[in-house]
Order: sequence, then C-alpha cells, then structure tokens
Amino acid sequence: MEKNVRNPVFTAAYWSGAAGELRRPRSLVLAGLAAALSAVLSSLYIPVGINLRATAAFLAVAFGSLLFGPVVGLFAGLASDLVGYVLSPGGAFFPGYTLSTMLEFFLYGLFLYRSRLTVLRILAVKFLVNFGVHVGLGALWSSMLYGKGYYYFFARSLLKNALLLPVEVAALAAVFRAFLPLLVREGFLPAQGGKKLPLF
Repeated sequence: MEKNVRNPVFTAAYWSGAAGELRRPRSLVLAGLAAALSAVLSSLYIPVGINLRATAAFLAVAFGSLLFGPVVGLFAGLASDLVGYVLSPGGAFFPGYTLSTMLEFFLYGLFLYRSRLTVLRILAVKFLVNFGVHVGLGALWSSMLYGKGYYYFFARSLLKNALLLPVEVAALAAVFRAFLPLLVREGFLPAQGGKKLPLF
C-alpha cells in the first residue's frame, strides 16, 4: 500500500486506474452527486465584484474529485457547469467557464486521488486552481464577456483569490481530516500513517 501513497501520476498504472473509474457505478454515482452539489453551491454565492463570487462549491469539487479521480472529474466538471447554468442562467452560455470547471475537477483529482493527503498538497492544488484557473483563465473569460481589459479583471480576481486561499485551504484540511478514517477504510485512500493530516 505504501507504494500507492506517492500518487505516481506519470505512470501508466495510475491513469489506467483513473480511467477505470468510468466503469465503476459507485464512482459515477459519486460524480453525479458531486456535480449536482457543486452546481447548487455555486448558485449560492456572495458577490464581490463584476463577475466575482465567493462560494463553497470548491468543497464539493475537491472532495468528489478525491473519490473518483481526474478522468471522471472531467465529465463531472462538464455536468456541473451545465447543471449550474440551468439552475441559475445569468446570460448567454459561455464555454470558457465550462472548460474552467472541468479543469478544476481534473486538477483536484490529479493532486488528491489515491494520494497521501497533506496540508502542503492541499495548498498546492488550491494555489493552482485559484491562480491558474480562477485568476488566469477567469480574467480572460471576463474580459471577453464584459469588454474591459484583461488586467482589470486579473487584479480584482487576484486580490479575491489571495484573500480566500488560506481560508479555503483550512476548510479543505478540516473536511478531509474529519473524513480521513472513513476514506481509508472504504479504500478511497491508501493508509495515511495517522488520523491527522501531516504538513509534508
């Protein structure tokens, strides 16, 4: 079991296992639940500027992706964005946001699926999602939709995501710590060497 802890994402066995989740009914059900919950949580938000929102949807995305991995995560992200648009259509459908949602699920799955959970791993994936997807791509989509310059949206989104990063990392760490024994017992995670999330 120890060999699985390092999450060898560059091996064929890792991707074969991740793709195999597409054939597991439990993973597909979990993906549907995560996509639906993410869409619902995304519709409940605190507006913090033009096309800027603070939501708790990241909890559903990260937790779900940990369970079913990056491959199923791509499809869950697609479903989540489409369901979210149906629940709260705020204008014309824009595929850029669909791509961003798919990338979020994929990245969380890539970092967390079958992995040894640590605070640094959670920080790394949250940093990448916040600043790569939300800031980098989000500012691009907003500039295309609202006609303002890219750096206008980039600066505002950068500030919001920087402020939320430690709060979101702490929230994810608390959720994962609470469910860690269950996740290991049910085979979603390899043995972690304790009930607490280590720093490294």
